[in-house]
Amino acid sequence: MTPTQVRAARVGAVAIGRNEGERLVRCLESLLREGLLVVYVDSGSSDGSLAAARSRGVEVVELDLTRPFTAARARNAGFARLVELAPELEFVQFVDGDCELVAGWIARGLAALEAERDVVVVAGQRSERFPAASAYNRLCDMEWNTPVGEAEAVGGDALYRRAALEAVGGFDERLIAGEEPELCFRLRRAGGRVRRLPGAITLHDAAMTRFAQWWTRTKRSGHAAAEAWALHGAAGETQMVKIARSAVFYGVLAPLGSALAALGLALVVAPLWAAAPFALLALVYLRLFAKVRAHRLERGDSAADAALYARFTLLGKFAESTGVFAFLAHRLRGKRARLIEYK
Repeated sequence: MTPTQVRAARVGAVAIGRNEGERLVRCLESLLREGLLVVYVDSGSSDGSLAAARSRGVEVVELDLTRPFTAARARNAGFARLVELAPELEFVQFVDGDCELVAGWIARGLAALEAERDVVVVAGQRSERFPAASAYNRLCDMEWNTPVGEAEAVGGDALYRRAALEAVGGFDERLIAGEEPELCFRLRRAGGRVRRLPGAITLHDAAMTRFAQWWTRTKRSGHAAAEAWALHGAAGETQMVKIARSAVFYGVLAPLGSALAALGLALVVAPLWAAAPFALLALVYLRLFAKVRAHRLERGDSAADAALYARFTLLGKFAESTGVFAFLAHRLRGKRARLIEYK
């Protein structure tokens, strides 16, 4: 067998998407160039994605339209089909359909997994293809820039050990977002290690040009954090719990508490005192802004980028809090949350 055939026998790829257009074409071709067996899972596209995949010899799985689409469900379906096609599979590369795999990543990822048997998933750095196209694209590019080394979680583009993935039951299909950190939590709890490797893994095309897109994406993050808190908070999950708590504090409790305090002071003491709680609230927000800005400067961001990230982190607390309470509202009513679309 040629090196490419050996790799294909050991490693397969699952790409997921919906109406990704040319982004999907770039994604699939980047996977095929690595000599991988590729399964594409489509969530109801109407833009020719299915034909584009099939014309390139890619195996296509069409999700049942009668059930809600989620990334977790799509990834599980693709993984199941991949194992059917290649029973000897040892590793699986998951990638989002709006991403292009960087040449050479598979070799680097495999080397890391083979060097340390307790490492069960590895990822590199995802970067934006057009970071200067909008402030929102730039924010995404900065968000992807995470520390190298031991990690709590990876994103949608990562290389997994098949055995470890099967041992924990794959992705949790109940989640409408945040399925990757939730899976990584279960993998770590089972004794596996998660690693972020130096260098790139994918080029991502967020194509985010409107504030509403950013807001809804951030709302999804809050929803995911609340759901992870409900699922694993008692079991020691800290990353997503911290996100949910922070969103609730800065997005709801702090402003609500200030408003109630101002009302109380106005009624009991004097109207002029009503401004005091809001002055204190402004200091609380300024402290958060300064903390985030300093952190981004330490990471090597420019002063302008650090300030941009800090501003949207502060604003994002309000968006995330709406996601937290959307999850709580559905949970209290005993209903499944709807997928929050942002494209």
